[in-house]
Amino acid sequence: MGILSERGASFPLPPHINQEAFHFELTQTLADSQLKLVLDNIKRATASSLYAYEIQQERLPQVNDFNILTDWAGTPFCVIKTTAVTILPFHKITFALCMREGEDDTLESWQKTHRAFFTKEGNALGYSFCEDMPVVFEDFEVVYRR
Repeated sequence: MGILSERGASFPLPPHINQEAFHFELTQTLADSQLKLVLDNIKRATASSLYAYEIQQERLPQVNDFNILTDWAGTPFCVIKTTAVTILPFHKITFALCMREGEDDTLESWQKTHRAFFTKEGNALGYSFCEDMPVVFEDFEVVYRR
């Protein structure tokens, strides 16, 4: 079975492996720009709130998960494989970690943009951002691109 077989391209995976299709971010502009960072091998990680996973009763990412990364419209562009998952309080995220997201030039810039994101997401989902909030930091690699 191919992960993108319904759409013409195919990357064979065993059927028991977790597969999910998604795009990054909450707006079209950001989702599509982050997809470009992944395709350009700049973005190799993503950070999420543990609270969001818990509230939405979603499974945490695990090493060797495969996911289909799409643009905002849902068109698949690549398959990513999770290579590491680290859960740390927000204030303990280092620049060495956050630079793998490929979005910011400094730790301060990363903290500012992620504070804003987690605050907005928290308001929508019903959690409050705080500096001790656990962050799920997921490293990945592109294993297939169309």
